[in-house]
Amino acid sequence: MNQNAPLRAKPAPLAPHDRNSLLRHVAIVFFGFLSVGLPLPPIALYLHDQLGFGASVIGFAIGLQSVVTVLTRHRAGTLCDHRGARSVIRFGLPLGVAAGLFYLTAALLPVPAIAKLALLLVGRVALGFGESLFITGAMSWSIGRLGPHRTGLVMSWQGIAMYAAIGFGAPLGLAIYSSVGFAGVAITAAISPLIALAIAATIPDVPVSGSVERTPFYKVIGLIWRPGTILFLSTIPFAGLTSFLALTYAARGWSGAGTALALFSTGYIAVRLIGSHWPDRFGGTRVAVVSLVIEASGQVMIWLAQDSWMALAGALVTGIGFSLIFPAMGVEATRRVPIEQRGRAVANFIAFFDLAIGVTAPAVGYAAGLFGYGSAFLIGAVAAMGALLLAARS
Repeated sequence: MNQNAPLRAKPAPLAPHDRNSLLRHVAIVFFGFLSVGLPLPPIALYLHDQLGFGASVIGFAIGLQSVVTVLTRHRAGTLCDHRGARSVIRFGLPLGVAAGLFYLTAALLPVPAIAKLALLLVGRVALGFGESLFITGAMSWSIGRLGPHRTGLVMSWQGIAMYAAIGFGAPLGLAIYSSVGFAGVAITAAISPLIALAIAATIPDVPVSGSVERTPFYKVIGLIWRPGTILFLSTIPFAGLTSFLALTYAARGWSGAGTALALFSTGYIAVRLIGSHWPDRFGGTRVAVVSLVIEASGQVMIWLAQDSWMALAGALVTGIGFSLIFPAMGVEATRRVPIEQRGRAVANFIAFFDLAIGVTAPAVGYAAGLFGYGSAFLIGAVAAMGALLLAARS
């Protein structure tokens, strides 16, 4: 069977109780992921402006969370399959709270800059493991409640929640940082997972479907490596944009970095709302090829921008291009594995996203130290073109 062949019919509309369940799961992802998205630009500015660290340290601090997430994704998926997704979420969200409290301690404790950095890094480690658990759990839980035939729908809407958390959280984080400082950012980042935890308490769990036998990591990766690699490469522009756009604006003497991040998410969410069924209807590879061309174009626009208006347009175009790659490749990945390995397939597929952020932040941070922060977007354009070549050969 051709995995990229379009399906002939869309699933029937959701029943009211299924729609309500989906919305609650989306809310869990939004408030949980707000603890990830909201501190990203403020952490970069706090480390640079107040603690005096350079681009390499900033990249390491931001990327550390995703490195931890990558290393724990498979374990999170195994726990979902064996113990149930709800219990995994109940463990992961409090780690997000703990991360915010470590940020707060770093902001308030009168210690040298290196000690503040150490506290921030501990918080990044806690958040990395927490995100691994609650995002994997939320997706597995929602797919289990709505059925495997709704995998694309679940990934589309929970992806909307993730990037809405970035689009809303990044400018909110910058506004809080400008108004009350990094301590205010830390407090907000600690509160948001508590809201998600309260919502999770209102939803019943689903039966555990996984086998007791442990599935080797390499076997799961062997089934999903191609869609995962396309996701990895296409995520590099997103990682560079969220981590270094604010610093690029500052280096070029522009204002409006928060607006640019919001435009990225506006384009992303608009396309998701309009075309969430396109991967099922037209095929994942076809959707990915068109999307990657658009994403690469947006990155080139930011790289070559001579004023903030061109950069704003580039951020919007990048969001439009990146929007459907995750569900398009996610559907292809989950179709390749049996249902009893669904949690592990979801976890390891998302790990390619985490790996991209973990690799991108320090690598781009090093390049930015040599060539300037704008080089992040040239790197993003090259990565998107690499993903395009891989998708076109699928």
